[in-house]
Formats: sequence, structure tokens, C-alpha cells
Amino acid sequence: MAGAIGKVQQVGVVCKMCSRLATTAGVWAAYISHFILAAFGFVLSVAAVPACAQAIHYAHPPDANNGAVIYNSGCIACHGAEGKGAPQSLTVFTRPDSFPDFTACSQTTPEVDSAYKSVIVHGGPNYGFSQIMPAFGQLLTDRQINDVVAYLRTFCHNVHHYPRGELNLPRALVTEKAFPEDELVLSAAANVSGAASNTIDAIHEQTFAGRNQLEVDVPVNHADLNGQGTSGVGDVTVGLKRELFSSLHTGSILSLQGGILLPTGDSRSGFGAGAATFEPFAAFDQLFKTNTWIQFQIGGDLPTNRKNTPNSLFYRTALGQTFARDHGLGRQYSPMVELLARRDFTTGAVTDWDILPQMQVTLSPRQHVRADIGVRAPFTDTQGRKPQIVFYVLWDWADGKFWEGW
Repeated sequence: MAGAIGKVQQVGVVCKMCSRLATTAGVWAAYISHFILAAFGFVLSVAAVPACAQAIHYAHPPDANNGAVIYNSGCIACHGAEGKGAPQSLTVFTRPDSFPDFTACSQTTPEVDSAYKSVIVHGGPNYGFSQIMPAFGQLLTDRQINDVVAYLRTFCHNVHHYPRGELNLPRALVTEKAFPEDELVLSAAANVSGAASNTIDAIHEQTFAGRNQLEVDVPVNHADLNGQGTSGVGDVTVGLKRELFSSLHTGSILSLQGGILLPTGDSRSGFGAGAATFEPFAAFDQLFKTNTWIQFQIGGDLPTNRKNTPNSLFYRTALGQTFARDHGLGRQYSPMVELLARRDFTTGAVTDWDILPQMQVTLSPRQHVRADIGVRAPFTDTQGRKPQIVFYVLWDWADGKFWEGW
């Protein structure tokens, strides 16, 4: 955190560059809006792209017992009888750092079946792993591969109740998902008209004990005040998330999070509330059999000093669909739309409503690096609030280094 704050001057240079670009951002916002809407129509009309990115839907239920027979007839030579890897004295290769231990629930449960299947079908290099893992797509049938994946799942006994990776839905630009995650996100939002104003957030999320997540969000703001550009760190957020319930069978996951916004921002510049603010919320996500999904988040901001900043309530929901080529094993495209609401608890306050269409795309073949871009448009109190371009780059660091998996 101290390192991030110490780089404010460097980030300020970036923010000033953003402010110069803001004069043409309105035109780009229109282009991006049309692009996102066109992308919605495109992905919905491409019948050759199966919609099976989060969860594979099987024509026949996978048979783990048959998968065990296939595993013991070949896979056991490298991966061992217990799934931890065969003794190195019995193998002819040097074991890479990415060599899997299928008994490690913290590593295997957050992965989706399609990730396992992609490596088996196309081999390790296709997913950015070692070439010692050969491709079996021509040797095994699709049904046999599904059986092997089902058997691999039995090595993890999930004693700490790690939620399954299929419930780790695509991250929206604003709505927080329920799944506890290991991610580093660099997010930015900039006004497309009026006085230049933008915010860059560095967000670190880390899981522990299976069902919990620690989150730290360091915002750096830039704004033009009376014709003068100013930059500074905003109110840093520290949050703790706890997954309460998850079920792959129903496609549901529920979490609670409690956070505190520390008064690190300059309230005179509009970069902070001037007092600590508590931010509790609940998040519920639902994945449907069609791989359509919806996310809900409801919570409040409760400042310790309400003289200048009142209590407020926020509601967010995201609706989307993920598409992927290669029968769900390839690059993923996730068009979605968010509906965002916020209301202060003051006399005569009105609810501010925004709509945010967007498109998330996986960048790396391993799908651990993703990008999302959208335009946030207010449709109430439009005189006082400006449309914004919102963007992020996400790195799921638990799946490997940023430059790996390409």
C-alpha cells in the first residue's frame, strides 16, 4: 500500500495525459457504445460458437469409474497413483513448476472443467504449460476425456469447502461478484465530457482458508479544479469477503463483505470523504444451464462523520452471457450490461440510476489475463453527472505469472 501511495507523482503524470485525451473522449465513447452493442448482436448471431464457457453441459453424465480405468492405463505414469505426480526417480523428465498436484484443493477446485479438458485435448503448450504434457484429442473420445476429468476431481476431498471454479463468473466493471478470487485489477474511469476527471484503481484480491478473500483498493484521482489540474490518492479500501454458500448443482453462490474506506484522500479536492466509511454488502451470483448468468450486489456506505457525507444505499446487477470457440475451450467473449443505483439517506434525495453496457474478452490462451471496456451512462440526474468510459485489465495471478500462458 505504501509503495502504491509513493507512486502518486508518477501516476499523476499519467492522469494528466488522460485529461488531455478527455477532450476527444466523447467521440470515442460513442464509438465504443456502438461497438459494444454491435458485439452483443454479433456473438448472439454466431451459431457456430457453442455457449459453454463457464460450465460444460454433457450429453452423457461423466463416469469417474471409467475415468479411473483410463487414468491408470496411461496418465498414472506421469501423474502417479495419488495424483501428486509419479516419483521423479521413475520419470524421464524434469518436473516443471507448473506440474499439477490434483490433491491440492486450493489449486484444483477453482479451475473449471473446460481448463482441464483443454490441456488434455490440445496438450500443455496450448494452455501455456510445458510441452511434456501431450495432446490426447486424437487418442481419446470426447466422452472418455470427460470421464478422466471427472476422475481427476476425486483426488481433491475439498475438506475446506473451496467453491468450484465454474461459479467464478466474469467480473463486471462495477458490480462485485460473490466468488473469492486471487486477482490483480487495474481499473480506470474517465469523464467523456465537461471538466476532465478520471480515477485509476489498483485492486489486489487474495483468498485464504478457501472461502475468504482480502481486498485492498488504492484509487488515484485526477481532476481539473478551477482550471488547475490536481492529482492525489483517494480513500483506500480494505475489505474482507466470506463465501457463505455455493452449489455447482444449482449454479448459486452467496457472499458477504465488510469493508472500510480509510480517510486517505484529500476531501478538499473531492478525493475523499474526510472520515472513515464502512461499506458492508451482500453479493449473490446465479449461473444458468444456458451459461447465461446474473449477479446481484446490495450494500451501503456508512461514514463515521455524516456532517458532509450522508449514509447511502447502493444496488448493482449485471446480466451477461459468455461465448467461447473450440466447443468452449477457446477464447471467451462475455457481453454484459450492468444496472447501477445509488441513493443518499437525506430528505428529498433521489435515486441515481446508470446503465453500463460492456464487453469482456480473455486475452491470454490460459485465460488468466482479461480486459473489459464499457460506457457508463446516467439516465437520471443527467445534468449533474457525466457519462464515463470505464476499462480494466485483470490478471488472475493464481494461474501463473502475467507473462506466462501466452
